[in-house]
Amino acid sequence: MKEISNLRAQRTKRLPTFLEASISVLSLIISVGISVAFLGLDPQMPMLLGVAMAAFVAWRCGFGWAEIENSMVKGVTRAIPAIMIFLLIGALIGIWIVSGVVPAMLYYGLQTLSADIFLPSTLIICAIASLATGSSWGTSGTIGLALIGIGSSLGFPLPILAGAVISGAYFGDKMSPLSDTTNLASAMAGTNLYTHIRHMVNT
Repeated sequence: MKEISNLRAQRTKRLPTFLEASISVLSLIISVGISVAFLGLDPQMPMLLGVAMAAFVAWRCGFGWAEIENSMVKGVTRAIPAIMIFLLIGALIGIWIVSGVVPAMLYYGLQTLSADIFLPSTLIICAIASLATGSSWGTSGTIGLALIGIGSSLGFPLPILAGAVISGAYFGDKMSPLSDTTNLASAMAGTNLYTHIRHMVNT
């Protein structure tokens, strides 16, 4: 037993090669793609295959199971704040819809809109709403859907209306401190949230 422990301790750790790293990433992409696109499955189960492949690559690079497990725990721990924001955003959208905040925003916003400025106003309204809520999907499914209905009644083509809604919604989602993806990206990178947003301003 002591000899086995000594051999494990003597294993040299190294960085994965480009091929090893590529295999780990490609196995995740391929398994999720096949499961979702062709088998109609949820992505959670095939993602476990990617986790197993990444763990195998880490083991080949000289890391023990305890180190791999600790790294997994640290990764999940860093993602917990972003996961909580996922839940809170969903609750916020539901509260807004039930309490009448969304209809009120539409009512008072449309008091100042006309057909001449409807498209740029749609983009700006969706951008502000998405920036405030941090959810592009929530904005598109609430305010965006209502604005598309109003714009359609004014005679605007649906593709143009959809483009204005989506452009505004994703702009706000990208730059919002409440955005789930923005929080998740900064958490995974280990950087400050507002530093991450400041660097995204350039793009």
